[in-house]
Amino acid sequence: MNDARKPLRIGILGAARIAPSAIIFPAQATGHQLVAVGARDKARAAEFAKQYQIQKAYGSYQEVIDDPDVDVVYNALHNGGHGPWNIKALAAGKHVLSEKPSASNAAEAKEVAAAVSKSGKVFMEGFHYYYHPVFQRLLAIVKSGEIGEVIKVESSLLIPMPEKEDLRLKFDLAGGSMMDVGCYALHSQRMISQLIADGEPTIVKADANAADSKIDTKLYMQLKYPNGVAALAKGDFESEAMTAPLTVTGSKGSVHLPNFVVSGWDPRVIVEVGAQKRVEHLPSISTYTYQLIAFADAVDLGKPVKTDAKDALIQAQLIDSAYQSAGLALRPIFKI
Repeated sequence: MNDARKPLRIGILGAARIAPSAIIFPAQATGHQLVAVGARDKARAAEFAKQYQIQKAYGSYQEVIDDPDVDVVYNALHNGGHGPWNIKALAAGKHVLSEKPSASNAAEAKEVAAAVSKSGKVFMEGFHYYYHPVFQRLLAIVKSGEIGEVIKVESSLLIPMPEKEDLRLKFDLAGGSMMDVGCYALHSQRMISQLIADGEPTIVKADANAADSKIDTKLYMQLKYPNGVAALAKGDFESEAMTAPLTVTGSKGSVHLPNFVVSGWDPRVIVEVGAQKRVEHLPSISTYTYQLIAFADAVDLGKPVKTDAKDALIQAQLIDSAYQSAGLALRPIFKI
């Protein structure tokens, strides 16, 4: 897709489960180079590099950042490792594509934003769903007025409970359902609020399940848009199966995405107006592939990034607000 342009030279922080779908396969599909991977265990990095045809393997994250052949760092570490290593990569003059959330809390997100500003490099927080034609089609339908004036918006990302030792359940590593899945439900609401209300939603109320009073396994948010629209954003680790529906209800009808997060798995856009129903089928290409194309356009062509450091800071501020509303502590900054 970028045949006539200079390929990105990508270094991966972490031999992580998400890396193949989030960066390796998209890079291979779009002609970018996988230069290096770093892990705390060099043998694991070497095995990962061999499996996925990555040129170099390192036994530390810093070596990836220091490699002169790497110009883009993809940060696939645990949540707590996003902020500190994003800052280190930016300080080294690398463009950064970070898994979400790109910081543990708003204070750290502010530090990341300052590092981006100082570096002049491209920074993207990995809300990949936004770049897929499915979500863009939803925005276009809402904007067109076909479903009338928006009355209600509901978004969810619900998944089964991770294993007990999963890093997503570690408070010190910025774990919790809000950080892992609820952030998608919240972010999509923000994008719709910006479109129809020219501003950000506010947290009216948040309710959480947190057996240890720290790690939320469920966090549901009642939101209000600047124009008064009521919305519900839900994220939890308590579902029997992964589900990610998004529905915008208007005065004339509705538009529904069966899976707004991993749209390539189910790229349907379902529109109902009055007695009429239609189902649009969009490309089943991965959301992560569209994200990488947008990232490469920013690096190579200077195109703006929607999910940039400024957007990430607002997102982090709302996540903090949700935790405070639910009576839970903010996620701590992880020291490296």
